[in-house]
Amino acid sequence: MAEFQFVRYRVENFIGRLTLNRPPVNALNRQLVGEIFAAAHIAKRDTERRELRALILNAEGNHFCAGADLKERQDVPDAEVEKVVQGIRDAIQAVADIKVPVIAAVQGTAAGGGMELALAADIRVLAGTAKMGLRETALAIIPGAGGTQRLTRLIGYARALEWIATARMFEAHECLAYGVANRVVPETEVADTALYCAKLIAANGPIAVQASKEAMLRGMDEPLSRAMEIEFECYRRVIPTQDRREALAAFAQKRQPNFKGE
Repeated sequence: MAEFQFVRYRVENFIGRLTLNRPPVNALNRQLVGEIFAAAHIAKRDTERRELRALILNAEGNHFCAGADLKERQDVPDAEVEKVVQGIRDAIQAVADIKVPVIAAVQGTAAGGGMELALAADIRVLAGTAKMGLRETALAIIPGAGGTQRLTRLIGYARALEWIATARMFEAHECLAYGVANRVVPETEVADTALYCAKLIAANGPIAVQASKEAMLRGMDEPLSRAMEIEFECYRRVIPTQDRREALAAFAQKRQPNFKGE
């Protein structure tokens, strides 16, 4: 387990957990941002070592993440604001760049940079009492850590502009209706639901799961013809793997495959 002050990172049975723990609301001060960045890079290393197949992104306390630490931001000179925002962008991008599926388990509030962090995950499981929103325009700024881009790609321009321009917080059932959330469950079931999803992912061929994620992300903004080429590029990589041969052998022998990421 990697040791940080405001973040916990650990891996067990190919499933990782990256947990924010900066009470009371896990606000993104510079130290927490740096620790998220570092933990995400450890997750990338563990993926390369074939030790990580799925990652759960969650938080301690009543809230997932209330966004940037505005108390800290008050003391940041105008000349330094760009550097601070770039640090948040880099940390969130580091999470998005993890090659295995990332599942955000969200309770309480995920606002501003906290929602942008959740958007960097691939799958979002929300508590029924959770709320999400990009509040930046109410503070006379714009979402600067991927919110304008990831939300638009996720739910489309018109809906994303409504979220950003109104700056309001959306209830969990609205997040589900808009397509921001994959699942909404009772708060007591958020952790178990995220873990169940992670276990399903981890049971499958890890090279194939990672190749599927890559094909989808690289292809989504390309013309269909180019996207199909990207898909086949990714397919080619799974053909010579031991895992593919193991899957065929397991099917013939009527047993569960033992995938090793090779």
